[in-house]
Amino acid sequence: MARLIVNVVRHLPNLITVLRFVLIVPVVLSLLGGNFRWGLALFAIAGLSDGLDGLLARHFGWTSRFGAIADPLADKLLMGAVFIALTVSGEVPVWVTGAVLLRDVVIVTGAAFYHWLIGEFEFVARVTGKTNTGVQIAFVLLVLVVLARIPGFEALNDMREVGGMVVLASALLSGGDYVLTWSWRAIQHGSAKDS
Repeated sequence: MARLIVNVVRHLPNLITVLRFVLIVPVVLSLLGGNFRWGLALFAIAGLSDGLDGLLARHFGWTSRFGAIADPLADKLLMGAVFIALTVSGEVPVWVTGAVLLRDVVIVTGAAFYHWLIGEFEFVARVTGKTNTGVQIAFVLLVLVVLARIPGFEALNDMREVGGMVVLASALLSGGDYVLTWSWRAIQHGSAKDS
């Protein structure tokens, strides 16, 4: 019994990541249904779970290959689904969501080509990528707080358009950074192979 408990505790970060996958559906349904307070609460829980699973994995060394793949995938799916739901609801412009999704498609496609053509690599998050994630989260929270009509935050509505432009700029900068970085690595690999 003690061994079972130890195994469950050791896999707690992965279980929290799975919870984030599960939360995607009720978050999206809440947003599409116009229940923005509930959507905000669920999105906040998902965000806190992301911080918690990372903290536990790093602090206790409870890392795994599953977690290394599933954690960023859960983040991307959650953010993409929330942006799409907010666009379908008419609350976020198509160009903002398009920039968010296009950045991720370019990065994933580039990584896949690198893997197929050159070889395996360890994906390391770049500062621009982490900043972009933070900008996206802040923008979604801004939009959801406005839509949920949280008292005292009405003035934030005026910041939505500027926030969308910041998301666009961040997505372009981050996506370009990844493309340049991995293109340079591919060129270096080709040069080393020719030597």
